[in-house]
Amino acid sequence: MAHSLSKIILHVVFSTKDRENSITDSLRPRVHAYLAQVVRSLGCEVHILGGVADHVHLAVDFPRTITVADFLKKIKGSSSKWIKEQGPEHQKFAWQVGYGAFSVSASHKAKLIQYIANQEEHHRKESFQDEFRKLIKKYGIVVDETYLWD
Repeated sequence: MAHSLSKIILHVVFSTKDRENSITDSLRPRVHAYLAQVVRSLGCEVHILGGVADHVHLAVDFPRTITVADFLKKIKGSSSKWIKEQGPEHQKFAWQVGYGAFSVSASHKAKLIQYIANQEEHHRKESFQDEFRKLIKKYGIVVDETYLWD
């Protein structure tokens, strides 16, 4: 085959360190815009980016030119540095070490986009930790929670 082709849709989720409510209402749109810019610079198409005060969700078309680990390292590192530059009240900002990255079929992309768009409403009823537990169960991931929330 002369061309290398791929269509990989990823749902990526990561939290602030200790699930602190660090992404304030006034900061959130700027954080999301910055993250989208970084994600695009890495060759991804951003379908939607959203979240609440303690975590973010991204739905992206993932390129074949970068690993998931490198992708997350770059977007989390760059955005953490940028957030700290937004004012003295953000100097201690950090993302948690881990993340979730889940493949999504093209037939479920619209549902994922809707889910991410409704994060604020969704989290009036459910915590990030409960949401993440459901995601890992949905994808058949077995994990020891002792190490899940570091």
